[in-house]
Amino acid sequence: MNNQHPRIPSDPDKGLNSQQVASQKEKGLVNGNADVKTKSIGRIIRDNVLTPFNLLNAILAALVILVGSVQNALFMGVIICNVIIGTFQEIRAKKTIDKLSLIATPKAHVIRDGVAQEISLHEIVRDDILVLQTGNQICSDAIIVRGECEVNESLLTGESDPVVKKPGDLLLSGSFLVSGTCRARVEHVGEENYTAKISASAKYIKKPNSEILFSINRIIKWIGFALIPIGLALFLKQMFLSGQPFGRAIVSTVAALVGMIPEGLVLLTSVVLAVSVIRLSRHKTLVQELFCIETLARVDVLCLDKTGTITEGTMELNETIPLAEGDRSQIDCALGALMAALPDTNPTADAIRGAYGALNPDWSCEQVVPFSSARKWSGAYFSNHGSYILGAAEFVLGEAAAPLQQNIQQYAQNGQRVLILAHSKEPFGDKTLPEHVSPLAFLVISDKIRPEARQTLEYFAEQGVELKVISGDNAVTVSHIAQRAGLKDGANYVDATTLKTPEQLAEAAGKYSVFGRVTPQQKLELVKALKKQGHTVAMTGDGVNDVLALKEADCSVAMASGSDAARTVSQLVLLDSNFASMPLVVREGRRSINNLQRSSSLFLVKTIFSTILAIVFIFLNRDYPFLPLHLTMISTVCIGAPSFLLALEPNNERIKGHFIANVLQKAIPGAITMALTVIAISVISSFVSLSQNQVSTLCVMATGFVSLLVLLRICLPFNWIRGGLFCLFSLAFAAECILAMYVVPEHLLNMVPMTGTMAILLTILCACAAVLMVLFIQLTDRLLVPLINRLFEASGKKLRQQALQKENRPQ
Repeated sequence: MNNQHPRIPSDPDKGLNSQQVASQKEKGLVNGNADVKTKSIGRIIRDNVLTPFNLLNAILAALVILVGSVQNALFMGVIICNVIIGTFQEIRAKKTIDKLSLIATPKAHVIRDGVAQEISLHEIVRDDILVLQTGNQICSDAIIVRGECEVNESLLTGESDPVVKKPGDLLLSGSFLVSGTCRARVEHVGEENYTAKISASAKYIKKPNSEILFSINRIIKWIGFALIPIGLALFLKQMFLSGQPFGRAIVSTVAALVGMIPEGLVLLTSVVLAVSVIRLSRHKTLVQELFCIETLARVDVLCLDKTGTITEGTMELNETIPLAEGDRSQIDCALGALMAALPDTNPTADAIRGAYGALNPDWSCEQVVPFSSARKWSGAYFSNHGSYILGAAEFVLGEAAAPLQQNIQQYAQNGQRVLILAHSKEPFGDKTLPEHVSPLAFLVISDKIRPEARQTLEYFAEQGVELKVISGDNAVTVSHIAQRAGLKDGANYVDATTLKTPEQLAEAAGKYSVFGRVTPQQKLELVKALKKQGHTVAMTGDGVNDVLALKEADCSVAMASGSDAARTVSQLVLLDSNFASMPLVVREGRRSINNLQRSSSLFLVKTIFSTILAIVFIFLNRDYPFLPLHLTMISTVCIGAPSFLLALEPNNERIKGHFIANVLQKAIPGAITMALTVIAISVISSFVSLSQNQVSTLCVMATGFVSLLVLLRICLPFNWIRGGLFCLFSLAFAAECILAMYVVPEHLLNMVPMTGTMAILLTILCACAAVLMVLFIQLTDRLLVPLINRLFEASGKKLRQQALQKENRPQ
């Protein structure tokens, strides 16, 4: 598309003028904005307000108001509070994400109107003149028009050896300069860029691999289907069979339906994850997709890129080994003088300069030959001291390097690189070696391992997470680096160039821990193979060559120091590019998911109990005993408030089992016990001559008692937080009941003071309820939970296979 427009012959010193820039933008020859966008505040408000359950609650509230029972519409107060809390937390999380995204946005330096300017990457137009220097990432494909540089294309190819670029050579977006400076004319923008073409392969829709999202959607779907027929049947029964007045029938039916709606469940999930986003932001971690927090907490395979995760992306000098007897100070002074004289800023030079830069002997330098990938050496000539050369032995010494090759190979097998320091009394020719060069010392250099890498790898190993190191570098080198970093199975490596078929790649995915010479497409296939084997896969990376695999992984983590493409497709971005932040993210995910599972069971107790009760009372010749206000009393003190407070408690336990099974395990015993207790009260009431208001009073108190039993089970084992909360909410419910029975007028709540008969009946039923609940807990643990787990695993495998087959790939 861009080739349809004529090129502008921009001058390297003047660049484009303002009119030319505006013209290019009008033609669409501009990079454009590819950032990950958060939802607008308006959409957040709409998404929190306009939900099916909120609409249904509003309709139910309108019905009870129309029949004159305004007090029973107070359940909408809880709904409104839920909406406000959820909206506030999501907007707060959005602002946090936007702020962190702004901090992480890189800039470009261009020449326009003859002046150097700093602009956003998205404002670059075709034919702009880029000013590039050591350390800059190339943000658009460009052709060098002035200067010379060496470029590291590891983010594109995975190979870290620098490539020399001269005027007329193409610089690919996503690579970065390791030495030199240049000016380059932008050749491609937007979708025409090399990185954009690779990224385009990752632009397909992939649903979050979230058990919580899947389970909640299932629950909402089931409840949604059941609400209307149950509500209609119950209303018709109350109206025509029980002979209740229209208003009373409406209020009873609304009470049943309000109890069935898990209005706080979706809110609880959103709030817990939003709070996690804010917590992680304080540790320089940007969350770009909410449910990835859960996914990372469930990960059992973590694929690591070597550069930027295990290593810092820099080199370090391990040792300097003299090759002849003599004064060691000569070697130290020579290296100090060389580092002071040479302009080299590549990783190797930086490593040596870090060790010897402070030892500058102030020698007089007359000649300097900078490092070149073509020469493979650099050097300087000093008056009264001669020439000192630093580089690869075979290029510096020629045939004289043969006796040294055996020693060099030994270091190379350990993943280390060996440079040689040589000396000659003669000066350099025209960037050629002097005569009579003799070796002085070996300099052993290796990739610098992150100080925190060993501890981080050990953490994941202890947590049962299988680690895979995937790199475009030499397999032997990667293996030794992995072993140095503390990867237990680091010696188990394979060269991916030997894996010719998809079957071999899939077999290797489960067999090996270290993969070298891996292409971007092979990284993608490795992730897909691991997912197909039933693993939950996380992938870390920083380069364009990682984009396809990052997009495919269940949870993707990018380093902020890496490519824009990797950051854009990833769900998590480590803004400090520190791999040590990963355990923190996992712990935060565990806190969220464990607490969410525990708290969600409180909401489902009410939903299951109300559904059972509504169905039973369709056929039971008794009036429905609850008003909407009764359920609001119980759910506020025994469900809503405890669930939100418990969801924010510290919790680093490993996640066990499946979300739906864990939630139902705690919810079902309490729900069934609660339903049987209320049914028993309704049946017994006809034999002991209790009024309808007395029945409602007993049902409210018995339901609250069983709700507190469920809360007790969830709080165990007690610590000071959970113990204090349980006591607080138990007292709060007791206070509610006292006020409802003895202070609030009877016609508002239909609750009356306790009589002797009611007290005896309540005591017996509560004791029976406690015994029944213990029995149902045993039955649920032994029979129901294993069945749910088996069904969920079968369903999960089927869904995973369908997702892998149906994912929408670009045409």
